[in-house]
Amino acid sequence: MALCFFFLLFCSLFPLSLSSTTTANLSISFPLFTPHSRPSTTNPLHDSLISRKSVVQPKGTPSYNYKLPFKYSMAPIVSLPIGTPPQTQQMVLDTGSQLSWIKCHKKVLRKVPPPASIFDPSLSSTFSVLPCNHPICKPRVPDFTLPTTCDQNRLCHYSYFYADGTLAEGNLVREKFTFSRATSTPPLTLGCAQDTSDTKGILGMNLGRLSFPSQAKITKFSYCIPSRPAQTGPALPTGTFYLGNNPNSATFRYVDLLTFSQSQRMPNLDPLAYTVVMLGVRIGGKKLSILPSVFRPDASGAGQTMIDSGCELTYFVDEAYNKVKEEIVKLVGPKLKKGYVYGNVADMCFDSNIGPLIGDMVLEFDKGAEMVIPKEQILHNVEGKVWCVAIGRSDMIGAASNIIGNVHQQNQWVEFDLANRRVGFGKADCSRSV
Repeated sequence: MALCFFFLLFCSLFPLSLSSTTTANLSISFPLFTPHSRPSTTNPLHDSLISRKSVVQPKGTPSYNYKLPFKYSMAPIVSLPIGTPPQTQQMVLDTGSQLSWIKCHKKVLRKVPPPASIFDPSLSSTFSVLPCNHPICKPRVPDFTLPTTCDQNRLCHYSYFYADGTLAEGNLVREKFTFSRATSTPPLTLGCAQDTSDTKGILGMNLGRLSFPSQAKITKFSYCIPSRPAQTGPALPTGTFYLGNNPNSATFRYVDLLTFSQSQRMPNLDPLAYTVVMLGVRIGGKKLSILPSVFRPDASGAGQTMIDSGCELTYFVDEAYNKVKEEIVKLVGPKLKKGYVYGNVADMCFDSNIGPLIGDMVLEFDKGAEMVIPKEQILHNVEGKVWCVAIGRSDMIGAASNIIGNVHQQNQWVEFDLANRRVGFGKADCSRSV
C-alpha cells in the first residue's frame, strides 16, 4: 500500500533505536528506477470470500505484452510515457494503491522551464481535468474513498495524507499513457499533484476500478525483484516487469485471490488488496504453531494477508509476529541487539547478517503454493552494519493485516492473473534477464 511505502521511506531516512484500438500483442520496453530511499478464530465467513470465477476479457479491448527492465533499491519505480507527446514520469509500482498520480507543475511565471521530471499539462494535447460534477468527485463513490472537494475553479480536488505526514494533493484529471504513435491507453483518471513533498508519483495497481490495470484493461502482470547487496552503490540490481503474458508462467504455483462483495465489507478490511489464503510459516524446516485463521480475515476484516510491492518490509499481526520472534530467539537469542527497534516496527535486529544461523523461511499458501525466502534474505540491512529480520508488527503502522513486502519477494516471480483471480509464484534468479 502507498501508506506502507511512504511510512518506510520516512523510517529509512530516520531509523529509531529505542488509447490503443488494436488488439495485437505488442512488445516495447522502457526503464524503471527506484529511490534510495498495512485475530484469530475460525469464521464461517471465510469460505464465502473465495471467488473462483474468471473475469472474461471483453472483445475489442487492448492486449498489452510489455517486458520492462527495472532497477531495485527500496521500492520499484517505473518510468512511464504519459501524455501526447509523451513525457516520462517516475511512479512507484504499488500493488497496494488504487489511484495513480503524477507530479504536475503549477501554472506560475517561471524564468526557467520546470524540471523534466515534473509533468507539464500545457504540453499535452490529450490532457483534461475533471469538473466538480463528475461522478468520481462525489463523496462515497463505491470502491473510491479518496477525499475530494470542489476547488475555486470548479475542478475536482483531492488530497492524500500518508502516515509520515507526506501530502499529495491536486486535481483529478484524464490522460493517456502513450507508448508509441500507434499505441496508447484510453484516457485514464489519475491525480495531478501540484502540492507534494515527493517527486515520484504512484502507479496504482490494486483491484480498484480506478487502478491502472482496471482502467487500461490489463488482465495480467508480473515482476521479478532481484536480491539487493547491503552496499549497492550507484550500480543497482536489475529486475524484470511484464505487462501481459509471462513466458515463465508454466512453472508457477498459484493461489486463489479472496474477493469481497459489497455486503461483506468490514472495518479492518482492504477489499481492493491482493488478498490470498496463507496457511502458515516454516523457519529452518520447522512449522510454527500458528493457526491458519491468523492469516485470514475475521468478522471485522482483521488478519487478511496481502501481497504489496509498494511495501518494503513484511508485516504480521501480533499472533504471527510473536511466534516468529519466539523461534528466532530460540535460534539466535544471545545475538539480538538489545533495545534496538528499527522504525518502531522491527525489533529482531543484529550486528551482522546471521540469516544462515536461522535457516530458510517459507510462507505457505493454499493449493501448495509457497514463497521460499532463502536464509540470506530473511534479514535486511537497515543501517551501517545493523541487520533486522525484515518483519514488523502491523499494528505499528496502523494496520490489522499481514502484508508481504517486496524484501521477501526477491528472486521469485510474482504474477497477478486478474482474469483468473489468482496470484502465482515461481523461483527465479531475478538479476538475470528473465
